[in-house]
Amino acid sequence: MTQKTILNDAHRALGAKMVDFGGWDMPLNYGSQIEEHHQVRRDAGMFDVSHMTVVDLRGARVREFLRRLVANSVDKLQKPGKALYTCMLNAQGGVIDDLIIYLMPHEGGAEWFRLVVNAATRDKDMAWINQQAAAFEVDVGERTDLAMIAVQGPNARDKALGLIAEGDRTRVGKLGKFAGIEARSAAGASLFVARTGYTGEDGFEIVMPEGDAVALWNGLLAAGVKPAGLGARDTLRLEAGLNLYGQDMDETVSPWEAALGWTVALDEGRDFIGRGALESQKAAGTARRMIGLVMDDKGVLRHGQKVLTANGEGEILSGTFSPTLGKAIAFARVPAGDAADDAGVRVDIRGREVPVRVVRFPFVRDGKPQDGI
Repeated sequence: MTQKTILNDAHRALGAKMVDFGGWDMPLNYGSQIEEHHQVRRDAGMFDVSHMTVVDLRGARVREFLRRLVANSVDKLQKPGKALYTCMLNAQGGVIDDLIIYLMPHEGGAEWFRLVVNAATRDKDMAWINQQAAAFEVDVGERTDLAMIAVQGPNARDKALGLIAEGDRTRVGKLGKFAGIEARSAAGASLFVARTGYTGEDGFEIVMPEGDAVALWNGLLAAGVKPAGLGARDTLRLEAGLNLYGQDMDETVSPWEAALGWTVALDEGRDFIGRGALESQKAAGTARRMIGLVMDDKGVLRHGQKVLTANGEGEILSGTFSPTLGKAIAFARVPAGDAADDAGVRVDIRGREVPVRVVRFPFVRDGKPQDGI
């Protein structure tokens, strides 16, 4: 049965084209995906991300549990509000999911953490987290009572701050990147405001009780923040060089093979799940690597297309037409090699071998093309 977020009626009232996304009825666009993309890059747009899974973890051994559960080191989180991007791995080093962990304000001296994981992987993620948590006596609380709105773009924070209670506005305005803070809306709603996102732009991801979501959405609309759908969210995140679970990585792919080595902390004495497999891969060298591609010819790079390299065949993972660049971009997974092998890479498009350039990603940073792209 298809699930709906609390904002479903609001999307339909705005004329959204709705599609099934991981079992959720979600807006693809509200008319023009390209316009929504440019709105986020140039001003401010908002996304309903209430389908994401919020999980609160409590218990005397909760930090010990997270040191075991994820590949990055939760010990980097020492100050309440700080956030960490990481992956949960299986014993083979494959990615079960990627997620954000927040260290929340202490309750009665006890620390607790909030996870935000992907919507399409909700069932398997919850089963895995609960299975691993049992040995640590950690309480796993899935927060189905919460909604989330992402406000993204160069003017997003300024426009959103007008909806924050006057007494909290300065604190929220000073929030550092990749951190979160508890606050109240001008209407009195309880909020968790995080300076995170999935577009490559600055902004907030705002978590609130479901009953307060429609009023906040409408307040953002009145402040000039335009709604954006899944289509723009996908082109924005690919331009920003951000992975999509299930397309760019999954349980058969390790962080080394998904350009996520920076999310792995091989800190001494921490036996996280999958560590042995990652150390073996690192020592032996991985057989595959993930690269960025730009196609200067007309056309679109799409998932599943064959990539031809000096070391053998690979394939396109995420591929799209980049509205900011005006040309096709993609992630591809190809046989291992070095920069000397990047010349002469081609993509098979309906039997035609089209030349592409291998580039470093992100493709777009702060709204502008990266050098050489």
